[in-house]
Amino acid sequence: MKALGSTTMKSEIAVRIFLMAFFFYTDKMPGFRRKIQQEEYWLYKFPRTPDYYPSRYLWCTLFFAPVVTGWLMYYFTRDLVDFIQFILGSVLSIFLGGSLVNCIKVGVGRPRPDFLERCFPDGTIGDPEHCTGDLAAVTEGYKSFPSGHATLCFSCLAFISLYLAGKLHIFNMRGKGSAWRIVVVILPLLWATMIGVSRTADYHHHWQDVTVGSILGLTVAYLTYRSYYPALQRHNSHLPYVSLSHTDTAIQYTDHPITPEHKAAMAPNFNTRDGVLKSV
Repeated sequence: MKALGSTTMKSEIAVRIFLMAFFFYTDKMPGFRRKIQQEEYWLYKFPRTPDYYPSRYLWCTLFFAPVVTGWLMYYFTRDLVDFIQFILGSVLSIFLGGSLVNCIKVGVGRPRPDFLERCFPDGTIGDPEHCTGDLAAVTEGYKSFPSGHATLCFSCLAFISLYLAGKLHIFNMRGKGSAWRIVVVILPLLWATMIGVSRTADYHHHWQDVTVGSILGLTVAYLTYRSYYPALQRHNSHLPYVSLSHTDTAIQYTDHPITPEHKAAMAPNFNTRDGVLKSV
């Protein structure tokens, strides 16, 4: 792997710093003010309630979930290269997903389910173009679609699920048929799902916002993960690309027979008895 002081690593860190700055900048931008027709009022008349999963809990999740996961894996494997690649990947996934969702929020400008209470806190509903409520609350009220909580938590926790799936080999011959491995991989996804569900329960988002935010987060997590780690079906799914040679990345999937060419290429490192790839 490139040294931490190398040009490649510096550029990787610079990209993440840029995405962080871009995320926090766009997070404060006012969104498009979509007009609300009177027959739509019922969609935006839900009561204003506190966050069931506040932003401080979300940021604790985004910070501690990758750090704890990476540290535990490093504790058992002592693989510093993998730890660095995992942290780089998770940070990229989180802030790339967050930057994308902020851009969409600002462009769409969909009102939240509790928008009318933000706009008219005294309960007397007038023209939504002339709100009497707190300006910051009203501005935030136009950022319902997609859900930022759903996008961020899936960008983070789905990346962790994929990482654990690769480490535990649940999609190749080395880990198939193991119930506890499946449970471990599913738990971060369940956590992310419940955070998303909470956003509809506290009337901060419509169900469509959470659905699209979750899909966006899952997509970013998968694309980011596959930029750093091989497919989950491969025998070496537990290793980052930077730890693999060109021969390793050309190996067929574990469930497939090994060709004579691959046998010859892998002879010094692998036992291919019975035509199935097995690590020595």
